[in-house]
Amino acid sequence: MAAIVGKGGDVSRVGVISDTHGRLDPAVLEIFAGVERIVHAGDVGGAGVLAELAKIAPVTVVRGNTDVYFGAEELPEEAVVVVAGRRLLVGHVRAALLARHQPAREGCDMVVTGHSHRFAESCEGGVVYLNPGAAGAARFGLPRSVAIVELGVGPLRVTRVELKERG
Repeated sequence: MAAIVGKGGDVSRVGVISDTHGRLDPAVLEIFAGVERIVHAGDVGGAGVLAELAKIAPVTVVRGNTDVYFGAEELPEEAVVVVAGRRLLVGHVRAALLARHQPAREGCDMVVTGHSHRFAESCEGGVVYLNPGAAGAARFGLPRSVAIVELGVGPLRVTRVELKERG
């Protein structure tokens, strides 16, 4: 069942995050201030991360491949959320999610995944595919990042926000 946020025609802001692995950078709280919904695409790493995000806005979250503790088995493998009339399909591993779904045929406007720790945005068959990158500790030599998505009438707008390393 899809959660519905915002009214059709309104512009809604959604914070998109993935691969926190138990670490929530305080900068994310500032970046996501004012969003109407947060989407976490898995590898949460701890209930504390979700509790902090939930102080900002309702959270749609899926289980990642490393989410094996803190009651993570209760997290869904995938989710659908409707924001401002736009349908978002959320999973952790893109290939696994697309093996089960045909987003364009299912009326999805956006597919959100994580896992690779690498920011990626593309449009395929009228569907926007977004991986916000990893927001937890820096790994694999990749920069840490999150995304803000603006949804409403017209094209979806994705803004990548890099997180600085603490010195």
